[in-house]
Amino acid sequence: MEKINNIAESSNTKNVPVSITGLSHEGRGIAHINGKTSFVEDALPGESVLVEIVKKHRQYDEAKTTAVLKRSSDRVTPKCIRYGICGACSLQHLSTDAQLKHKEKTLLEQLAHIAGTQPNTLLSPLQASSWGYRRRARLGVKYVVKKQAVLVGFREKNGRYLAELKGCETLAPRIAQLIMPLRQLISTLKAYQSIPQIEASLGDEDLALVFRHLAPLDNEDHTKLKVFAKEHQLQLYLQPGNESTMHCIWPEIRPKSLSYRIDLAHQPSKPLELFFEPNHFIQINAAINQSMINRAIELLSPNFSDRILDLFCGLGNFSLPLATQCQSVIGIEGSPELVACARENAMHNTISNVQFYTADLSNPISEQSWSQQRFNKLLLDPPRSGALEIIQQISSWPIERIVYVSCNSASLARDAGELIKQGYTLEQAGVMDMFPHTQHSEAICLFTR
Repeated sequence: MEKINNIAESSNTKNVPVSITGLSHEGRGIAHINGKTSFVEDALPGESVLVEIVKKHRQYDEAKTTAVLKRSSDRVTPKCIRYGICGACSLQHLSTDAQLKHKEKTLLEQLAHIAGTQPNTLLSPLQASSWGYRRRARLGVKYVVKKQAVLVGFREKNGRYLAELKGCETLAPRIAQLIMPLRQLISTLKAYQSIPQIEASLGDEDLALVFRHLAPLDNEDHTKLKVFAKEHQLQLYLQPGNESTMHCIWPEIRPKSLSYRIDLAHQPSKPLELFFEPNHFIQINAAINQSMINRAIELLSPNFSDRILDLFCGLGNFSLPLATQCQSVIGIEGSPELVACARENAMHNTISNVQFYTADLSNPISEQSWSQQRFNKLLLDPPRSGALEIIQQISSWPIERIVYVSCNSASLARDAGELIKQGYTLEQAGVMDMFPHTQHSEAICLFTR
């Protein structure tokens, strides 16, 4: 294989034979051509492939696979016929078990490299069905003159154009089956060139679509949209400007909010019901969300003397289940709209030992009334940027147990390093397959001191 990795003619960029020695964190094969690292799309460790170099950089090159000469035993046939063109997935050619192992390896490597630590116990991965799991999606819309057609879906891998999709294997079936009907609907509207995006959000029972539009819609277009919504039994919203302009046009009487259920192991006969609006953040994978809540509760080990702080609490996804098993919960969230929703969810579920506050957790919190209280346990579920600012501010608090849920292993590892400086130990860590077939990964960690 040494000959494969040392190409005599460095100017050759097509059908270059290489051996793949590893998999990058974002899921591309790693090869070395003339001593320079190349990241290769659609290539797996142990494979011999032909590649085309598509982009050169000073420190590395980017390439794509043109032929597989020797297959990895982990290679599978992608389920989606547009895989490799559509940019929504990047790992469908890798078996689900191997995807999980790769994400687990990435988590451990980031913790070791950035935080200089490893968990005392590696948790078994959380996984569910890897198909039809996406209950939220932002679908691009574009009229393509060359095709004389409206496209609805995700961007191609190059990011410039929309992929021509007829369906999607990772979208929840109720959303996926609307791609072609939506293409047909929009092509009949007068404003077909003024709709850049449709946001789909699916609850346990109801589906909502939010049409972003850049120009006013006339009565005829309104009527067509309402007929479509009635025919497909969904809620239809229009958004002519920012999120505050979103309004429902079908049903004409304000519909019930979307909702999802959370089953509680300690009270199986009384699940929680959480309401949300189509533009609210919820976890994209319902089955993994349920398993994740159960695991977070198990790791945090609440009891009725605990005062728990839930930072980046959203609409109460963790706060409300935790409140059923402890003395009190305080939830903090940056969005006033989500805080209002969390309060309504607490009332709906008759949970009175939880309070929610709005605060920007990247700013100082010393003047916040809730920060004057003391907590003995903490749950963190920050955005991709992590929680470093707030972790540094609460270093003196007597928090004995922290559960950290993360969608970015790099920022998680950085924050883990800060927690270790504060005297915490990384007891347990594991991955959760929230986003199968993509390079994105969810992780959960337990820190104690």
